[in-house]
Amino acid sequence: MADTVLYEVTDGVATITINRPEAMNAMNTEAKVALRDSVRAAAADPAVRAVLLTAIGRAFCVGQDLKEHIGSLAADRESGSGSTMSTVREHYNPVVRALTQMPKPVVAGVNGVAAGAGFGFALAADYRVVADTAGFNTSFAGVALTADSGVSWTLPRLIGQSRAADLLLFPRSISAQQAYELGIANKLVPEADLAAEAAAVARTLAEGPTAAYAAIKESLAYGAGHSLSDTLDKEDELQTRAGASADHAIAVQAFLDKAKPKYLGR
Repeated sequence: MADTVLYEVTDGVATITINRPEAMNAMNTEAKVALRDSVRAAAADPAVRAVLLTAIGRAFCVGQDLKEHIGSLAADRESGSGSTMSTVREHYNPVVRALTQMPKPVVAGVNGVAAGAGFGFALAADYRVVADTAGFNTSFAGVALTADSGVSWTLPRLIGQSRAADLLLFPRSISAQQAYELGIANKLVPEADLAAEAAAVARTLAEGPTAAYAAIKESLAYGAGHSLSDTLDKEDELQTRAGASADHAIAVQAFLDKAKPKYLGR
């Protein structure tokens, strides 16, 4: 993977670290490709049982690198190609799909400001550990663009349609505390503790019943777009699958033995 995104697998946790601190971890093409490929690699690796997405520096990710974007728009005008905005289809959408659809939990360790697509990446995680000095901003309307990176789907499901519309129509920074009160942040921690706390959450999930976590992710996504009746049928399907897993048998036996279960992740 490119140096703009670091990738490491340890004890079942794939840690993906955005590494452009000099640019507040803005996404240039190199970083977008590296992030997309890293997330896909984590999703496909059977040794990975949880993913931690985080960043280096004072920002989590401020979204699109506007300096590169301006150059790309100028090139589009000269060539008449209009290819600049294909980055949503080629980069951002694949990242969000991989984060949300992989059958393993994803933790976002939000160390600083998350804006635009960076906000979208954080929202695509299953659990967000947020430094108390971090902040969030939709940003899109501020540069005359609409939401991408799944924000129009994830944000209203977390905070409601009205509040999501407010943040999208009137982009502004909200504090970590406000994000926690709105339900965007799952866990708020001191800045100095962010790396350790986020890693601890990811390790705990990596030691857990991976197949059950996958089913939970699938059921939450399914329920968001289906009726209660259909969701009940989906829960039946998923619970039947989970009940046949090795980890369920391990959990039941551990309960009988009054011992801590040691899950296999399958």
